[in-house]
Amino acid sequence: MSEKILMKGNEAIAEAAIAAGCRHYFGYPITPQTEITEYMSRRMPQLGGVFLQAESEISAINMVYGAAGAGARVMTSSSSPGISLKQEGISYIAGAELPCFIVNIMRGGPGLGGIQPAQGDYFQATKGGGHGDYHNIVLAPNSVQEMVDLTMTGFALADQYRNPVMLLGDGVLGQMMEPVEIREKSDTPVEKPWATVGMRGRAKPNIINSLYLKANELEDHNKHLQEKYARIQTSEMRWEEIETEDAELILVAYGITARIAQSALDKARENGQKVGLLRPISLWPFPEPPFARLAKTAKAFLTLELSAGQMIEDVRLATHDAKPVHFYGRTGGVIMTPLEVYQEICKIFDGKEGK
Repeated sequence: MSEKILMKGNEAIAEAAIAAGCRHYFGYPITPQTEITEYMSRRMPQLGGVFLQAESEISAINMVYGAAGAGARVMTSSSSPGISLKQEGISYIAGAELPCFIVNIMRGGPGLGGIQPAQGDYFQATKGGGHGDYHNIVLAPNSVQEMVDLTMTGFALADQYRNPVMLLGDGVLGQMMEPVEIREKSDTPVEKPWATVGMRGRAKPNIINSLYLKANELEDHNKHLQEKYARIQTSEMRWEEIETEDAELILVAYGITARIAQSALDKARENGQKVGLLRPISLWPFPEPPFARLAKTAKAFLTLELSAGQMIEDVRLATHDAKPVHFYGRTGGVIMTPLEVYQEICKIFDGKEGK
């Protein structure tokens, strides 16, 4: 596709994955991301690809492991409690250094919670979620077009670093419709000489594994992984800044909350309040440099999340507590409004925050 068409966020992710070369999808339906699974069930057979609705999320992530090990561009998708069930498999995939693309369209929690949008999975996505010392690359779109763009980017990053990449969206973005443009992939296919595709003239077979029975060998593997993560942190931080140059108060938000924050920012600017927005696009690696820079000029930060407060910890670390970091959040699937955010802005400017 090259022209803009109106698409729902979930379906746009699926079509972007296809444009990125994905021909293997394994998943299990769960609201509010089921449209991805439904869309792939139609499109994969049309393209000669593989679609399989697994008997569980645990089965699905282990099928991803197998397809990734054979060198396929592969993805799975789910929503909050479904991603929880995939955590062991994600840790195995990271340990075995296999590229894959994982979508989490977040819903309210904890537990089964509700099907309304939320952002309570930030810790799970950015701090590992499963066992062991590992990281997912985590990308957070704030529009349907960015869902498309970051899906394309995500597949490329997964192959480049042999690492799981997670697209962290929410129920609003998954269900909303916007005009999007989807272009065929432009990246050169990555050679995968490590894939388990038979001997093919090699003296030894490829073996994919994350089990190291000797402690020193496992430590060496962990050191290798940490070196890779350091490279990712250096090269793959992504963020957007809006009107931060003279801002006294910096709003910090990602995903749909960033769009709400921008509406509040516009109102504040209309009323003469110097407010800016810093939007992390990569949640891991977290974009620390702009926070450190803005902490030198701004008077305070206001972190906005559809959670009880999770990203705020990374904001405090990135600013080195040089300036106050305030927080406003809604939970359980309740969406904050621009007016609510603006009222919090006014409290901070009036010195009444927390009173």
